[in-house]
Amino acid sequence: MTGLLLLWGAAAALLAVVMTAAFITQQRTGQGGWADAFWSFGLGAAGVLVALYPLGGGNPSPRQWLVAALIAAWGIRLGSHIAQRAASEGEDARYARLREEWADSFGPKMFGFLMLQAGAASVLVLGILAAARNPAPGLGVQDVAATLVFVLAIVGESTADRQLSRFKSNPANNGKICDAGLWAWSRHPNYFFEWLGWCAWPIFAINMGGDWHWGWLALIPPVYIYWLLNSVSGVPLVEAHMQRTRPEAFDRYAARTSRFFPRPPAS
Repeated sequence: MTGLLLLWGAAAALLAVVMTAAFITQQRTGQGGWADAFWSFGLGAAGVLVALYPLGGGNPSPRQWLVAALIAAWGIRLGSHIAQRAASEGEDARYARLREEWADSFGPKMFGFLMLQAGAASVLVLGILAAARNPAPGLGVQDVAATLVFVLAIVGESTADRQLSRFKSNPANNGKICDAGLWAWSRHPNYFFEWLGWCAWPIFAINMGGDWHWGWLALIPPVYIYWLLNSVSGVPLVEAHMQRTRPEAFDRYAARTSRFFPRPPAS
């Protein structure tokens, strides 16, 4: 257990370093959106670390390799998408709003905010650690189910991102709200599928035989990220921006479209 705690501490330290680099980058570029790219890449790297770092000798198990591959794919996919957006578009509306609200104190407050993001990522790493280190021999039905959930989440989130990018690239859509494809079923399908991906780790981690008590820690990340996305840094900030900039269009969109969980649009 001591080794697992030290490993988790090392991952948390790595995330703090990554988000410090994110702070320096956004200070130099004036683009706060880079922070999200660093967060994604950093969390992916921390996940690979806790999945594969050797504890007690021996080679990584098939489950460790599988978990490492999945979180690496997640980090590379999401981080690359956000980095491309940060490099080609104006500053993310959420960070632009914070820059306006915090004014002269933006620098120190932004650093504190990014350290909070590092702390949030450290909580999420617990699920990856618990999943990868499940001592159950071989790969079973739970591992297959968890992998399917995770792959569905990545495919769904990448599809939502592509649909939104395609919508934004059309000049005819300036001032409009994307309601095509998955965005007709949820106002935030990207966030929904992001949350769904974190639901895969408890399926990997919980050992119904009762000999892996750490597995229950994997329930924390999906609950925690649902709270973050719906109450803190995701949905509320995005919807406040849409309500402020396109109030009538947003009201019509909100009236017919689910806030988070996908469902057919209301007539």
